[in-house]
Amino acid sequence: MTDRVLLLAAGLSAGFLLLLLLGLMVCHLWRKRKGPSRYEELLSVVPSGPAWSAPVIPVSQGSWATLIPFTLPPRFTTSQGDLRKEEEEEEEKMKMEPQGDILSHRGSLSVSRWYPLGTLLAGLYSGPPLNEVVAPPPGMATRLCFSVEYRHSSEQLLVSLLRLGNLPPHFHGNVTLVELRLLPDDRRPRQAKARGTGPDPEFNDCFIFQVSGVCVSQSTLSVCVLSVKQDSKRHAVGRVLFPLEGELGQAGRVLWRDLETEDDTQCSDLGDVQISLCYSPALQRLSVVVLRARGLQLPSDAGVCVQVSLQIHTQAVKIRRSCVVKAEVEPYFSYRMTFKLRSQHLDEACLRFELQQPNGARGEPPVLLGVLVLGPFMYARGLQLQHWMDMVNTPQEPVKLWHGLSRAT
Repeated sequence: MTDRVLLLAAGLSAGFLLLLLLGLMVCHLWRKRKGPSRYEELLSVVPSGPAWSAPVIPVSQGSWATLIPFTLPPRFTTSQGDLRKEEEEEEEKMKMEPQGDILSHRGSLSVSRWYPLGTLLAGLYSGPPLNEVVAPPPGMATRLCFSVEYRHSSEQLLVSLLRLGNLPPHFHGNVTLVELRLLPDDRRPRQAKARGTGPDPEFNDCFIFQVSGVCVSQSTLSVCVLSVKQDSKRHAVGRVLFPLEGELGQAGRVLWRDLETEDDTQCSDLGDVQISLCYSPALQRLSVVVLRARGLQLPSDAGVCVQVSLQIHTQAVKIRRSCVVKAEVEPYFSYRMTFKLRSQHLDEACLRFELQQPNGARGEPPVLLGVLVLGPFMYARGLQLQHWMDMVNTPQEPVKLWHGLSRAT
């Protein structure tokens, strides 16, 4: 009897546990199926309002629903079709608006369709006019305004070209160019173009010359001012020769120097001669014109002539001699000659000019009044080198300059 009771109790317990497990499994499955319905579906449509307002998305949690404000950054919700229509409408409005309204938007930043973010204050970036900062000294001479500074750490010479003052009236309507060289070693000029015309053109350009501290005090800054007409012909206005020895103590100070014109250039002790050079690469022809001389020291009235020789290295290739003109302090020659010279020989050739006065006695050599050598760096320095390099750099254009005579060595 006791065994039956124990078996009945064990069977009831097992059946109860089995029913409990089945109930739990059914409840779990039922809760799993009913779970998603307790959450509301997210709305895909943004509530109507201004384009820049932050949308609010309702979210439900658990068995109760509460509105949680969820903000997004401002954005434009206009579709592409509407955006194109609005842009077309704005373009039509802008065409109808006066020109002044359109110009009023300049200087402001905008996003998409004219949404101003700010305006630049032009007054913070504009300085006083240059003519008020570096006003020219009194006088009517044509002057050049510049400054020089030498940096020993990098061995660089900085030349700041500022402006010109009192340019002659017949040059006011032309383009003004400036060529800078550091003599005696600089072969290729640096060029600057004026930012305007008139009597006081401005440049505001800076040039850097690489030169050692030993050589900078022995150098001379050459600034040549040119006026270019509408037919592209260049006319020399004047030049400034600025020796750098003793001038680099006050770095960056503004300097004014008068331009030396052809008429103002002082003669050397033996006199000056005016030469015109022109080279044609196509014809391989060097054209030389001896125009005139001035300030000559004439021992007699026997007349004056000029002898021109083309030399390659130390060999005279060709020699030409002009006719004898009247013995005057400023004789006019206007003697023209041509030499055949190949382009590859331009760095090896030079021209030697000798002003002579015939000797009255037969068989005696002529009296040598002065010598001038024009050529590349191998033969010449200073203005003589600059004249030759100008001829090479501007082919088929005559370059005319005055040169001082020196004694024969």
